[in-house]
Amino acid sequence: MKALFVAWQEPNSRRWVPVGRLTYENGTYRFVYTRGAKESKNFTPFGRMVDLDAAYVSEVLFPLFANRVLPKSRPEYQDYLRWMGLSEKDHDDLEVLARTGGLRATDTLELIPCPEPTEDNSYEVYFFGHGLRHLPPEHQERVNTLKSGEQLFLMRDIQNLYDPMALLMRTNDPMSLVGYCPRYYSTEFTRLIEAVKQDKIKVTVEQVNPDAPSQLRLLCKLTAPWPANFLPCSWDEFVALA
Repeated sequence: MKALFVAWQEPNSRRWVPVGRLTYENGTYRFVYTRGAKESKNFTPFGRMVDLDAAYVSEVLFPLFANRVLPKSRPEYQDYLRWMGLSEKDHDDLEVLARTGGLRATDTLELIPCPEPTEDNSYEVYFFGHGLRHLPPEHQERVNTLKSGEQLFLMRDIQNLYDPMALLMRTNDPMSLVGYCPRYYSTEFTRLIEAVKQDKIKVTVEQVNPDAPSQLRLLCKLTAPWPANFLPCSWDEFVALA
């Protein structure tokens, strides 16, 4: 079974809250709300899915999420797959949403894959660097010169006004800032840093896409040993209501 959590950004605090869970199994999509939807006073249900305690099933991807996947008929579709490091035969819509987060301009929703241990009991996550368009021009140019396999290093941005758990990524020497980890991973990665020796956590460049929009420019991978008793996506807001 493949599963993604739906994170919604609160308009006042700008905090990302898990409000739903989308799964795909045996040819059926299923969506349920999570406790985060009830705990967030400003949240309103999606479209016709008005009952927070109901489970919604469909043989096709719900429009709310299908609209976040580039149609195969678009001329740039092959580039789109290339930017994500996916082949045409070896992917499905949930994998696309997991890589891109289902991001849309001026949107308040993102889709989060919940990591599971790999066969060798490792933590492994792919993600695109965020905030590249806000970097100084010289740092944006440095992003375009990164090489696949090059190691990046995490820095806490504790005075960040929007996310006190924010994690910046930098190169080694000479040092350049090359983007942020996605905000919905900030708390998760911080917990991982606290549970594992920092030299065991590796962020590497998977690929750079100079011809892509900034949100799809830098594809990264974080790997680490899976800590004992480590449970991602386990706090109360992630618990399904239905």
